[in-house]
Amino acid sequence: MDGLTPEATGIALIGCGYVADFYLATLPNHPELVLRGVYDRDDARARGFADHHGIRSYTSLEELLAADDVTVAVNLTNPHSHYEISRRCLEAGKHVYSEKPFAEELWQATELVEYAERHGLVLSSAPCSLLGETAETVRSALARGLVGRPRLVYAELDDGAVHQMNFRDWASPSGAPWPYADEFRVGPALEHAAYYLTWLTAFFGPACEVVSYAALIQPDKAPGLDPAALAPDFGCALIRFGSGVVARLTCGTVAPEDHSLRIIGDDGVLSVPDCWDYGAAVTLRERVGMSESTPHYLTGPRRLPLVRPADHPHRYDRHHGHVMDFARGIADLAEAVRTGTGPRLGARHALHVLEITLAVAGVTGAARTFLQTTFDQT
Repeated sequence: MDGLTPEATGIALIGCGYVADFYLATLPNHPELVLRGVYDRDDARARGFADHHGIRSYTSLEELLAADDVTVAVNLTNPHSHYEISRRCLEAGKHVYSEKPFAEELWQATELVEYAERHGLVLSSAPCSLLGETAETVRSALARGLVGRPRLVYAELDDGAVHQMNFRDWASPSGAPWPYADEFRVGPALEHAAYYLTWLTAFFGPACEVVSYAALIQPDKAPGLDPAALAPDFGCALIRFGSGVVARLTCGTVAPEDHSLRIIGDDGVLSVPDCWDYGAAVTLRERVGMSESTPHYLTGPRRLPLVRPADHPHRYDRHHGHVMDFARGIADLAEAVRTGTGPRLGARHALHVLEITLAVAGVTGAARTFLQTTFDQT
């Protein structure tokens, strides 16, 4: 920020579960964000989390929402509570940054967006990987026409065979267990599809149609959980964008881990190995031999320089499963509040991503969805 110290923005975290540690680990990247305290409906979990990090724990949600020094509420509760908690925060006059999914139903998210707009509040949603160095490098490459006109996208979000892992033993640094029951009930599409859907909609504009198939491949992944209550653990969708681009997105927790992306254009192919790494390499293979007498072929991959170095401190490494600056989305929202401009992760954009996500998650089986939401592409 040109050496200037930005005005501080007070924030508070609601929910002290597994993901909260990842936010606190990356909060030092953004000194303009001042953590006022945390709250969790489980008093013991809130106290344990606060003691681990040496921070304040509010005794109630009402106390947090009444705090004048809290400008932004960060909703890190389980997905079933996202709508209710975000609504209460907005009604208390707080700006809100929510973990994904934005809400579990489109009408809930629409209501939140419209309420925020009517009351002049800023509302934003994870994931914030669109603000990462890799995503911005891809966006720049597309804008410069390095692959010509983009036509087709292959996006992978397979997280490995979770049912064969020791997921009951997973815990965050403060000791919060991975909420596998919630994760399996919500499903990988609602949990993770937005990572690439946020990118693709930002790159190519609003989508207009989704054809999807979802299935529960491993119904016995967690003995004791009713398979009828589990979401599909595999989903595949074809997404047609108004700009003409078609994307195939695969999302699941059965196949080996693969978070790669390929964008195929008339003049070449852009590739990314992992959208969860903000500093992942972006490579370009250019199409050459365009004359009628010369066969077309792609050059060997050339690594593009990132828009800036991705050497931010306080990031989790591969041992913890993430190389993401979780707090960057909060900083984006806080800047929008300070400047009076719209956040780069706008609410209408998040609403559109949620509608696509819900179409991808769908019900078990096949579905075709014509999308109703849209947003202004910037």
